[in-house]
Amino acid sequence: MKLPEDRITHSSAETEMLGEELSRLLGNGDVVGFIGDLGTGKTTMIKGIACGLGIDPNEVSSPSFALIHEYIGRFAVHHIDLYRIERPSEVAELGLWEIFDDGISLVEWADRALELLPKNALVVRIERTAPAERRIEFGRK
Repeated sequence: MKLPEDRITHSSAETEMLGEELSRLLGNGDVVGFIGDLGTGKTTMIKGIACGLGIDPNEVSSPSFALIHEYIGRFAVHHIDLYRIERPSEVAELGLWEIFDDGISLVEWADRALELLPKNALVVRIERTAPAERRIEFGRK
């Protein structure tokens, strides 16, 4: 997958549209890790990805307590949230990574277990630069 160009978004709607654009580059077995502080737009961008994959974005919510939500669109989408994880070993014990081969996996708070993501995983870093502005950078693990 070709990496998207880094962007600055000026609203949550723009961040969601960028997610929808990113969805066109994703396919079965792709893993995307999201890194950013609380409220930077990780879930907002995932809503855009979901929309682009034929999933109602209103069904998308952060799985902070459940750890994982699954949505079905053109692909199975595994929405994983590692916010409550304190050590990468906790993730390994849960066996969440067994799902990476099936569908698309979107991992919020990926920095909590970055070493466990596949080596070809896309990493999206989101930083708040102003109240409504976000710098979004795309890279590989």
